[in-house]
Amino acid sequence: MNIKRKLAAGLMAGCLLAGLTGCGGADDGVTRLTFQIWDVAQRAGMEAMCAAYTEQHPDVQIEVQVTSWNEYWTKLEAAAMSGKMPDIFWMHTNEILKYADNGKLADCSDIVETEHFSDISLANASGSDGKLYGVPKDKDTVGLVYNKEMFDAAGVAYPDENWTWDDLVDASQKIYDATGKYGYMAYGDDQLGYWNFVYQAGGSILTEDNTQANYTDPATKRAMEFYIGLQDYEWCPDQNYFAETSPGTAFFSEKGAMFFEGDWNILTELQNYPEMVGKWDVAVLPKCPDPASGDGRATISNGLSYATGANNKHMDVVKDVLKFFGSEEGQRIQGESGAAIPAYEGLEETWVGVFDEYPINVQCFIDMFDYGIQSVNNAARPEWKSKVSDTLLKIYSGELDLDTGLETMQALVNEASAEYYN
Repeated sequence: MNIKRKLAAGLMAGCLLAGLTGCGGADDGVTRLTFQIWDVAQRAGMEAMCAAYTEQHPDVQIEVQVTSWNEYWTKLEAAAMSGKMPDIFWMHTNEILKYADNGKLADCSDIVETEHFSDISLANASGSDGKLYGVPKDKDTVGLVYNKEMFDAAGVAYPDENWTWDDLVDASQKIYDATGKYGYMAYGDDQLGYWNFVYQAGGSILTEDNTQANYTDPATKRAMEFYIGLQDYEWCPDQNYFAETSPGTAFFSEKGAMFFEGDWNILTELQNYPEMVGKWDVAVLPKCPDPASGDGRATISNGLSYATGANNKHMDVVKDVLKFFGSEEGQRIQGESGAAIPAYEGLEETWVGVFDEYPINVQCFIDMFDYGIQSVNNAARPEWKSKVSDTLLKIYSGELDLDTGLETMQALVNEASAEYYN
């Protein structure tokens, strides 16, 4: 599809925004590069990597620039259209196919040592043609965060690898009865919510080739029914509550006992809520007790990549920087900074070690890579994601029954995907 049509919405407004453009230049033999990210919590880690590179290459300077998530993508669309993309930038799986498939990203296949990355990490950095349009940056899983004090008050044993969906429900009820606090807070999210349950049950969101939806599959439907049905318990807030208060905010306000969280937020939460340190911990996700296939274990595993524009005027220098970012040295620096779990296989413990000073079991995030599921994605996802989310809320509210809602979600995905895969 032509990127001019896909990126046109809001483009004029985006073009007026300054900052997300490449300003690589050379003065007195120094090449100055811009590096755009959207997470201020990772700035220090990214700057540490850049400093390590520029120490070895004093003729290169790299400026790390941070913007918000929403502004980042608005500006990047405008920059892609104007041909002034940042020299280096993060790429998310939600967006990579849109940019890669429309020729806006440089092919990085020649600088990635593929033997050091998992199939999921490589897939997250690939375009529809299978070429690598980014250098794998990090990888993640989703874990079950729980309040130990609430479990103790209810006389319930802490979650472990043997926990099932039934244990999740049982513990939630007991905690609510004993404390009046919410149990597991099941909000209508995908990566941090129902996607995990669907794959645990043996279902899937897309077909194996990613070209069509699979919402009406019996195993998928069963998981959706279970997850949406959790809202009917008195111990689970409804989606109107979550529209005002995120599960994380409720949890750290000690209003609820459990929620699903990604490893990328754990260090920030420990730092932002020092009074809660020692009161909470993390466990692997509960498994489906009777899956249609598999052993009932699954967690969504995603990961970012480092990318550059297809027409960067300092391509040789930028690719050398990207190669360093994907090297063992660069990835070790990222891990030891606590920024994220390195995508580089064998360096997971560099990230785990950051938490030695805290009484928390982050090792569970690493253990779950054994049954990680690549984050759901196809080229049409930017077009169907919000529509599917809106339909899910209609099921929650009772505006649509489950069967009608799932059929609607199926049609939305298939119609959008048909433009790309038929």
